[in-house]
Amino acid sequence: MSENGHGWANPAPAGLFALAIADICFYAALSGKIALGGLALLGLWMLGGFVVQVIVGIVELKNGELAGGNVFTIFACFFMFTGGLEFIFKYFALMNKWPLDALIDGYAWLGLSFIVIAFTPSYLKKSVLPMGLLFIAFDVALPIIALCDLGIIGHSYIIYAAYLCIVGAFLATWTAAGILVNTACGKSVIPLPGPMLK
Repeated sequence: MSENGHGWANPAPAGLFALAIADICFYAALSGKIALGGLALLGLWMLGGFVVQVIVGIVELKNGELAGGNVFTIFACFFMFTGGLEFIFKYFALMNKWPLDALIDGYAWLGLSFIVIAFTPSYLKKSVLPMGLLFIAFDVALPIIALCDLGIIGHSYIIYAAYLCIVGAFLATWTAAGILVNTACGKSVIPLPGPMLK
């Protein structure tokens, strides 16, 4: 039940916490902090996030949240589910020396970049400030990943995407905590300033 006892509660905090975990894991992967042996485990963490985010996406759509429902569903399917399976597959491919051409990843990340950029104006207009900033961070990080995977820019730039993932983890956690704590207290304890665009 929701805090007021009517209908479904806001599922966004669960989806944002799952996103924060994924962002920290992406930071570790992009910055080279995990070895080959960690890829399969990373994939499993992403699959766990998929379960959370697909549920959140469906509930958000049921609650009439157009942007949130669609974003969580897309994130669940492509960042979490596909990403998780890909990490597991890459682990086995690298361990068994299977030939692997990951250029398609660059094209996929380019497509995901376009999608996130398309959602950004709605989050700048209708969501709290940290969510708008989160999307701006992703608007920069995802194209960097895409351009690195496509070989258009040097792989040394990937560290900037890694740092933006940590920024995203902080903003997602701040927003989720703000929703939970402020709702529980019935007042603004964790500041969640209004949208960037009026």
